[in-house]
Amino acid sequence: MPFDQSRRAAILRERAADWARVALASIAREYPHMPYFVATGPGDYRTHRELHPAFYGCFDWHSCVEMHWVVVRLLRRCPDVVPAGEARAALDATLTAEHLAAEVAFFANPHHRSLERPYGWGWLLTLGHELATWDDPDGRRWAGAVAPLADLLAARLAAWLPKLTYPQRTGVHPNTAFALSRSLDYATLRAARGDGALLAAIRASATRWFAGDADYPARYEPSGADFLSPALAEAELLSRLLDPAAFPRWLERFLPGLGGGQPAALFQPAVVADPTDGQIAHLHGLNLSRAWVFTALAARLPAGDPRNAPLLAAAERHADASLPHVVGSDYMVEHWLAAYATLLLSEGDAPSGGTRGGDPIG
Repeated sequence: MPFDQSRRAAILRERAADWARVALASIAREYPHMPYFVATGPGDYRTHRELHPAFYGCFDWHSCVEMHWVVVRLLRRCPDVVPAGEARAALDATLTAEHLAAEVAFFANPHHRSLERPYGWGWLLTLGHELATWDDPDGRRWAGAVAPLADLLAARLAAWLPKLTYPQRTGVHPNTAFALSRSLDYATLRAARGDGALLAAIRASATRWFAGDADYPARYEPSGADFLSPALAEAELLSRLLDPAAFPRWLERFLPGLGGGQPAALFQPAVVADPTDGQIAHLHGLNLSRAWVFTALAARLPAGDPRNAPLLAAAERHADASLPHVVGSDYMVEHWLAAYATLLLSEGDAPSGGTRGGDPIG
């Protein structure tokens, strides 16, 4: 059976309950955690939970945001499978107006203006979009609570991108292309509501950084702690922004060997030698984020494109390597991997939100 949308949806239903439970346990687990904070004096130190009453769990802030998104996404996609009552109670406890006001105060502090940028910001906007587009009474209440933080970070991102002379082409949190893709749906929603600043900034920045790229050296991937492929993150973003007729030609220039399964290093799953090591454990995320991009590219290329079959075959290999580790692995894996598993299995054959982010490039 091909690793197509229907099969991926079936796998999601099989595993959604377990993934929802691991996400719920993680967002409520306060310790261990790794705080992000800029101290300006000896009296500044407060507990992580005091600074982040909404997103205090999951070891770090961005992982807690990711796992909130997992809970919401699974509630929307598999409401009859997940522990819905427990999930709604947990979101009621964290996504309150008071808690989100404290999160806004933290990020409004000028000393914290670069913290969690851009990765955590992109995931927060992903959560904001998921809630804002959910026709559900609880979802609307949670969306209202999250909106002030999402709007603050959207405005900050729109102001920062024109200042960023060069993108970050890395396989970890600073990766620029992945953060822009995570932000694109919320930017498109804001544009539809009359504020197109973030969408314009994303389009302009992606054009000047990436539109002319060719012969990307993906043969050097992965690095030892990657959870993203720099090559594939860029390709996924451009698959959403380029005109559908222009994207296949751009992809051929960018990664010319895809139809033949080249470069080989990009098509083989990463080996995770020690899942208890927080950095090595990232490689499980690399396998699932690669699988997500492979399926996305196959969906956005024309039917019958010779690259589609090898892309879907590679997606299945990568998924098989790391989906079994979403639950029952070490906490260094469990506190975040469900986000990438859910992303892989819950996205349809069109980009989330049903658009390519406004008028296409090219």
